[in-house]
Amino acid sequence: MRAKDIPEIAKLSAPEKILLIEDLWDSIASDESVVPVPKSHREELDSRRKRYESAPGKLISLEELRARIEKRK
Repeated sequence: MRAKDIPEIAKLSAPEKILLIEDLWDSIASDESVVPVPKSHREELDSRRKRYESAPGKLISLEELRARIEKRK
C-alpha cells in the first residue's frame, strides 16, 4: 500500500501528516519483534555502554552539550 492509494492522506496538512507518521511508527515500534535491531546497532550500543562503564565521569550534561553546539554556530 502506498500513501497515494489513500486519498485522505493527500488532504492532510504537513503537521497532520507528521502526526500520522508518528502514530504509525508508534504502532509498529510497540512490538519489538516487528522491527529487529541489526547486529551492528547492538554492537555499537555494547561498545558505548562499555566506554561509559569504564569512565562514567566523562559524560556531559544535555545543557553543556547544547552550549557547545551554540558556540560552534
